[in-house]
Amino acid sequence: MFGKNIKAAAAVALVSFVTQPSNVAAQTEAPAAAGNNVFSVNETHGDWIVLCSQAEAKQICLMTQQQRKNDTKQLVIAAEISTDKNDQIRGTIILPFGLQLAAGVTVQVDDGVVSNPSPFATCLPTGCIVQVLLDAPTLQTLRGGSNVKLVAKAHDSGQNVLLGLSLKGFPTALDRLVALSK
Repeated sequence: MFGKNIKAAAAVALVSFVTQPSNVAAQTEAPAAAGNNVFSVNETHGDWIVLCSQAEAKQICLMTQQQRKNDTKQLVIAAEISTDKNDQIRGTIILPFGLQLAAGVTVQVDDGVVSNPSPFATCLPTGCIVQVLLDAPTLQTLRGGSNVKLVAKAHDSGQNVLLGLSLKGFPTALDRLVALSK
């Protein structure tokens, strides 16, 4: 189950966010990981991008957000949201190397409740992947929030590594994603 989703996620788009805004630039163009795909939809909704592309005679849509280091353009963290074949909404987060994989990642919207750790599924050349199912209560919280805080542990020091994601434009991007995925 994860293999096919991970390959599709990596092939179509990546999204990222980072801890030090002074070293990171938000990306508003189609992600480079998408290769030479021709996007039938490429829309910006606040800090989110909604993309659709043809794959195996089917339109695949997702919403993404990226931030990279300003100086190197290196991807620091990536995430995307898409619907699966059962119309469930799933999130894929790609985090940098150098984290304690066994510790997983916690998620917090604004100053709300901190989630239980989500496990890493695998690591690929682009980073280490966490996949989450976004249920209705979680989506409602995300719709009403301003920022998502992700916390992982550094492999070498055990210190918390804080990563952030803007929710500006999230509600309209999600509505568009759902409409395009039908």
